[in-house]
Amino acid sequence: MSKEVKVYDLEDRLIEFAVRVIRTAESLPRTRSGKHISSQLIRCGTSPAANYGEAQSAESRSDFIHKIKICLKELREARVWLNIIIRSKLVKQTSRLEGLVKEANELISIFVKSVKTAEQQDRKTS
Repeated sequence: MSKEVKVYDLEDRLIEFAVRVIRTAESLPRTRSGKHISSQLIRCGTSPAANYGEAQSAESRSDFIHKIKICLKELREARVWLNIIIRSKLVKQTSRLEGLVKEANELISIFVKSVKTAEQQDRKTS
C-alpha cells in the first residue's frame, strides 16, 4: 500500500490563507470599526497570494525580491489586524483565529527565509 505524498505548494497555501481571511472579514460586525478592519484585512490578507503569483514571473532577481518583500509586508500587516480583532473581541470565538495567526506567522517565516536566500544569491551573482 503506497502513501499519497502531499505536494507542498506555497501558492495554494497563500490562497487558502486568503480564503480564511475573507471568511474572517465577513464575520466581523457591520459597525464602523468592523467595516474598517474588514476592508483592511481583506486587502492585506489576499494580497500575498497575488503578489507571490507575480513573483513567479519576475523579470529579474531584484524584481523577485521586491515582490517577495511585498508579500512579507502584507502578511505582517494581516497578522496585526488579526491580533487587533482578537484583542478587541470583535468576534465571539477568538480561539478560531489563533490558527490563522499561527499560519500568518509560519508564512512570514517562510518569506523571511526566502528574502534572505534570494538576497544571498543576488550578492553571489553580482
